Amino acid sequence: MSTAAPTTDAEVPAYLRALGLPGLADIHIHFMPQPVLAKVWDYFDAAETHYGLAWPITYRTSEEQRLATLRELGVRAVPALSYAHKPGMAAWLNDWCADFADRVPEALHCATLYPEDGVTGYVADALAAGARLWKVHVTVGDFAPDDPRLDDAWRLIDEAGTPVVLHAGSGPVPGTHSGPEAVSRLLRRHPRLPLVIAHLGMPEYAAFLDLAERHERVHLDTTMVGTDFIAQLDPLPEDAVRRMGELADRIVLGSDFPNIPYPYAHQLEALHRLDLGEDWLRRVLWHNGARLMGLPGD
Repeated sequence: MSTAAPTTDAEVPAYLRALGLPGLADIHIHFMPQPVLAKVWDYFDAAETHYGLAWPITYRTSEEQRLATLRELGVRAVPALSYAHKPGMAAWLNDWCADFADRVPEALHCATLYPEDGVTGYVADALAAGARLWKVHVTVGDFAPDDPRLDDAWRLIDEAGTPVVLHAGSGPVPGTHSGPEAVSRLLRRHPRLPLVIAHLGMPEYAAFLDLAERHERVHLDTTMVGTDFIAQLDPLPEDAVRRMGELADRIVLGSDFPNIPYPYAHQLEALHRLDLGEDWLRRVLWHNGARLMGLPGD
């Protein structure tokens, strides 16, 4: 490719201009209530216990500074992905996300869910309030995505067509309910559910790529995929790279900002060096995410 990959955040805007893109459509960004985010950062501060290697938070800054960083990078929408890990938390997080969307012009109204009494009601309320993207983390939440208590909630999301960023892969550490089997069962019940499999489903890359091939509304995001850091834990197989090229319209940019142990630019560099071509990069960095998130101009 004639365009050089960015190696620093300062080089990202010029890289996007060289590709002819209006910005980045990153579907996997986290903004949370500060007490929740502090707990997440505490977890990563103990990463050597969990993963066997350090996980320094590169963007451990104020909310205002984090938003400014994303604007400088060219991120055109800010999904405030939050996820519940216990009963009684999801509805509160949804209220916070709605407020975040009201006060931050670039924010995409997000929501979450948890298998509990009342879940169908607060999912309906979030959709009525304008939620456009969902986040579900089955490892942190310790529940199966096909839990029967979620069936009516999934039906509402299916009917609304709002995408769900679903962390269901067993990486970087497995959970009781992680892996592709429960997601496959969920898709048998709701075959058109618009799922975005986080982290390309690492390390079960092949099985989650299979699901995307079988279900036209299943996408996979690139969060941490191909980076030097994740290569130490769950390296990307060559065959998965080939299949990512074949599924060019289903691969969506994700970053995990701000909770990443390297500069944002390294995610773009990692995707660039897969050597799948500039057209593939344009689809992944902008067009696919812009379509899913309903961004202007796509």
